[in-house]
Amino acid sequence: MAKGSGSAIQASVLGVALLCLLIQSEIADAAVYTVGDSKGWTVNMVNWPNGKRFKANDVLVFKYNSAAHNVVPVNAAGYNSCKTPKGARVLKTGNDRVKLAKGKNYFICNFPGHCEAGMKIAVTAA
Repeated sequence: MAKGSGSAIQASVLGVALLCLLIQSEIADAAVYTVGDSKGWTVNMVNWPNGKRFKANDVLVFKYNSAAHNVVPVNAAGYNSCKTPKGARVLKTGNDRVKLAKGKNYFICNFPGHCEAGMKIAVTAA
């Protein structure tokens, strides 16, 4: 065994341990928000994100009656037009959890008239 190789192994193990600790702290720092608070995901939600500070990896929980609503992650065009882009994923469990990506995140309900009635949110995650 070459002289000094033990300290290289120790440094590698220490590096891996620190990386695991960093990843764990990132996960632990993620906040969970219930969209609409006690009202849940419903109409007139446009202003719900105001005053909140979201970060990438925070989780939004959408609670709603799945027979009456859904959640569709969309792009800015889909948000502004209240139209579901082709191939968009439609969430419909009534208790959907979505992890925020860094930047703008847009969500609508695509039941007829719901998005137009304010059942949409735009969330910016730092």
